Amino acid sequence: MTPAEFAARLRSRERILGYWSVLDAPVATERIARLGYDYVCLDAQHGLLGYAGLLSSLTAIDAGGASVGLVRVEANDPTPIGRALDAGAAGVIVPLVDSAEDAAKAVSASRYPPVGRRSYGPMRSGLRIGPAPADAHAATVVIAMIETPEGLAAVEEICATPGLDGVYVGPSDLRLAVGGAHVADRSVDAEFEAAVRTVCDAAKAAGIAAGIHTPDGATAAARLAQGYTFASIASDVVHLENTARAHLAAARGEETR
Repeated sequence: MTPAEFAARLRSRERILGYWSVLDAPVATERIARLGYDYVCLDAQHGLLGYAGLLSSLTAIDAGGASVGLVRVEANDPTPIGRALDAGAAGVIVPLVDSAEDAAKAVSASRYPPVGRRSYGPMRSGLRIGPAPADAHAATVVIAMIETPEGLAAVEEICATPGLDGVYVGPSDLRLAVGGAHVADRSVDAEFEAAVRTVCDAAKAAGIAAGIHTPDGATAAARLAQGYTFASIASDVVHLENTARAHLAAARGEETR
């Protein structure tokens, strides 16, 4: 899939499935990218990747041939957004978007002048997407994370931001945002599910994509059935740990939980 094809599918609100990567392990990332996921998102905010790892992993995703590479950048700032796109990312997921103004700032950082503030230096993106600004604008997606009380309160205005392609729920932060004492606090399930529905409905009303992070494929399927248009599944480090634990338990003859 090309970045342009991915952008068209996302903007058409087609159902899309992705994988989440936090490890600087390009060979493993390449294998994952060959499995059929529509995208692999590299986590440059909380993940264990520096710029070299980001670049190598984006190259590995492209070598896989089936997925495009997205990057969750570390901040809503032109520098990390531009670096991720220059390295060949098909789009960015921008954290901590609290307002329509924040969303507009993220969009501007991904667009070249005169419509935005992205500095021209396409490096790998010139090979992946093309050096012409118009091509980059058409093929590059910008997604705003909804994960704070402020972002949730302003989600309708955020979704209406010109040039924004989608919103993305960070469940851990969103659960804290609705009053959870910790990210697995079940006492706020009702408030959390109401917030998840609010984000989904706001995106649908605005005609943009609605995405969410999920711990497993079954949860991803349930969120898509709920009305979300794309979902990311777990992460490489979580799957590695869970699989290693299960094999150890099986070898010991123990039951796994």
